[in-house]
Amino acid sequence: MKANNITVQYATEEHVKYAETICKLIYESALQRGTGIARRRPEYIADKMTGGKAVVALDGDRVVGFSYIECWSHGDYVATSGLIVDPEYRHLGLAKSIKDKTFQLARERFPYAKIFSLTTSLAVMKLNTRLGYVPTTLSELTQDDEFWKGCEGCINIDILKRNNRQRCLCTGMLYDPKWDKKQKKASWFAPYWMAFKNRLSSIFHVK
Repeated sequence: MKANNITVQYATEEHVKYAETICKLIYESALQRGTGIARRRPEYIADKMTGGKAVVALDGDRVVGFSYIECWSHGDYVATSGLIVDPEYRHLGLAKSIKDKTFQLARERFPYAKIFSLTTSLAVMKLNTRLGYVPTTLSELTQDDEFWKGCEGCINIDILKRNNRQRCLCTGMLYDPKWDKKQKKASWFAPYWMAFKNRLSSIFHVK
């Protein structure tokens, strides 16, 4: 397989025909890993595509990857979920491309929302970290009951319920757009601060 033959794009109505295949990929991945990914119905996946909230990877007419976003708590939070790559297309950097595109979609659609992810995958955690996510407790994520209902198809739902949604096998990760603003302010000030420190140094080291 060659990565340059694959296109990663925002999903639209024309991609609804892949919903069944995507659900199968999600389910098979959950079985293989033995944990983590909640099952999804084709109607749910199709709704994300038609609503402009999904990313799809295609090799010609074959769907080989997918991810989607969902808005929660009246737009204060956005979840990135369902990242999946066809087993035959792994180790090509495709997960990174899909993750980047999904993050871009979330930032475009909901620029002021906190973006979060629940995952058991070390690879996804690394991708999230590169984008600016930090690990966090589940209590820092949306408390919208509708979001947590989506976990009911996961084999670990009993762990989540037993811990009152405070702990599970998934790791919560969070990105806050406010951090970018603070970083930009710090970057703007940095040259002036460095020049000031150098000036002080030159003064106090003069013999």
